[in-house]
Amino acid sequence: MPSIVRCLKPPPAALAIAMLWLTGCATVGSNTRALCLPVVDYTTAEQARAADEVEALPEGAVIVQMLVDYAVLRDQARACR
Repeated sequence: MPSIVRCLKPPPAALAIAMLWLTGCATVGSNTRALCLPVVDYTTAEQARAADEVEALPEGAVIVQMLVDYAVLRDQARACR
């Protein structure tokens, strides 16, 4: 019984042509600038109150990790400006 594995495998040139064809469908260039979202400024009093509230949270509260993620997003938004 002959092996048909070679028949089912596309030649490398076909893969290259397929990739070129798919990239030709791109409608936006890679040098477009991302939308920069505004960053809300909080007063020192608001920041102190938030810090007190975070300190009062139970050990291992999920909201603490969410706030860390939020801080990263704020830093990225600031850098975008």
